[in-house]
Amino acid sequence: MPPGIHASAKAKGAQFLHGLLGTTAGHILPRMLLQLRMGGGKGAVLPSAFRYYIAIVVCLAVFFCNFLAAGPTVVIQQTTIGFLGPVGSDFSSHIARISYFYSTTSLCQGIGMLFWMPLIVKYGRRPIYVISFIVYVGTGLWCGFARTYSVEFAGRIIMGFAAGAGECLGPLTIADIFFLHERGAVMALYTAALSMGVSGGIILNGLITINLHWRYIYYVASTLIGGLNLLVVFTFPETTFDRQHALQGETLMDDLNPVSLETDYHEPSNQPPSETPQKESYLRSLRLFSGIHTSESLLRIFIRPIVLIVLPPVLWTSLVFAVTVGFLVAISSNFATAYSEAYGFTSWQSGLCFISGLLGSFIGIAFGGHLSDWTADWFTRRNGGIRHPEMRLPSVIIGGVCAPVSLILYGVGVNNHLHWMVPTVALGLLNFAIVQATNVTMVYVIDSYRPAVGETTVSILAFKAAFGFLLSFYTNPWIDLEGYTVAFGEMACIAGVIAALAVVFIFWGKAIRHRTWKWRVMEKYGHWGADREVGE
Repeated sequence: MPPGIHASAKAKGAQFLHGLLGTTAGHILPRMLLQLRMGGGKGAVLPSAFRYYIAIVVCLAVFFCNFLAAGPTVVIQQTTIGFLGPVGSDFSSHIARISYFYSTTSLCQGIGMLFWMPLIVKYGRRPIYVISFIVYVGTGLWCGFARTYSVEFAGRIIMGFAAGAGECLGPLTIADIFFLHERGAVMALYTAALSMGVSGGIILNGLITINLHWRYIYYVASTLIGGLNLLVVFTFPETTFDRQHALQGETLMDDLNPVSLETDYHEPSNQPPSETPQKESYLRSLRLFSGIHTSESLLRIFIRPIVLIVLPPVLWTSLVFAVTVGFLVAISSNFATAYSEAYGFTSWQSGLCFISGLLGSFIGIAFGGHLSDWTADWFTRRNGGIRHPEMRLPSVIIGGVCAPVSLILYGVGVNNHLHWMVPTVALGLLNFAIVQATNVTMVYVIDSYRPAVGETTVSILAFKAAFGFLLSFYTNPWIDLEGYTVAFGEMACIAGVIAALAVVFIFWGKAIRHRTWKWRVMEKYGHWGADREVGE
């Protein structure tokens, strides 16, 4: 079934479902009347409270993925002294070398996603969560105890590789266990955790170093991540939807057509009712591997993210992530120097300014989640109960305006030595825009290409990681060449242009999706197998 086709049903069928399910009926197929299941879709009902517990664990995992990836930038000067010697005439070049610790970690997060994703799709979510976070804890301790530049650098590379798994697993797990009309709000928690991992890491890491050596950043973080991994090992189920088992005894929806939503009469079946699956035991749910979840080859799954990036909705969402999260990376690689030169702040004082980033992220949850869902529901009602993925896109305008405004405020504030609250408010506004805009666009892509949510997520996040890697290299030379006002003004222009493309997808997104899905390269490499369908 083509991606995102939610309006193919006749009005009669849509109205029938609308009466049953409410505002989202046009999108939700009859299969979605089934209860959510876990354990590979083989039986056990997943309670609502436990679904939100899983969402919290997922968000904590994403938070810690960026906690060590970007957080230690707040102590880049102390780290430079620790590895390359005291302050001297070549100290600025030494800082540039230490910055590779953080830029390469960001790049390896993206590369790691390309490696992990085929394994996640093929073998399930749980084993990759457990294995990747064991590696993550190990590299945290590795970097804390490293005494030479090369050893630290190697540890940071492997750390990024491991952290990439947690970052791309979040959208998959949320899409596995939450219905369409719930997804926007929960995905907002994910994107907020993604942003707050940077802000929270900078704040907490700065506070740790007030009275302790900078290496304690890694000791404390490794302990916290290890505790989270214990929660995953003992409480986190396999959430992959197993199509071959989930609907035994029921009619599958592969050949859904406009008539199939209408009520037809069928002769009573003489077949006995299918056996109700039994809830598996707690000990059995702790097994690391639950089987193979798709017949697709690992190579095909590996290639698909590279191919899907050319789809206009996926490419645009990747650009939205790149110019919001990427420019936050640009600020995080420079803020310690900027606040020190402009306001005389110490490392921990500069880090505390990122509290505004946390506040902005929290506010963005409501505007990127509930407002996004409300917008989609409102347009669904106006469309007779039939939903299209593009119906949530008008809400992205809010973040699209806030992102360039925040970049201008930051550049002008630092350049002209305005009150320190000006760039600090800009940090909050940028984090708000990140959570709001990236969540709306990410959920849009998930709704459009639900069976391939893993591959599309990797396409988006890997592109974002590569863009952030480039910015971490060129932000300081860019600022040195043109100054804060011009450099961040140019960033604002780029962000504004990318955000304005929302208009194209609001009005012509459906036609673009359907036409591009028929491209020859998509038919050959992008289309997924029947066992990946989930009924959306």
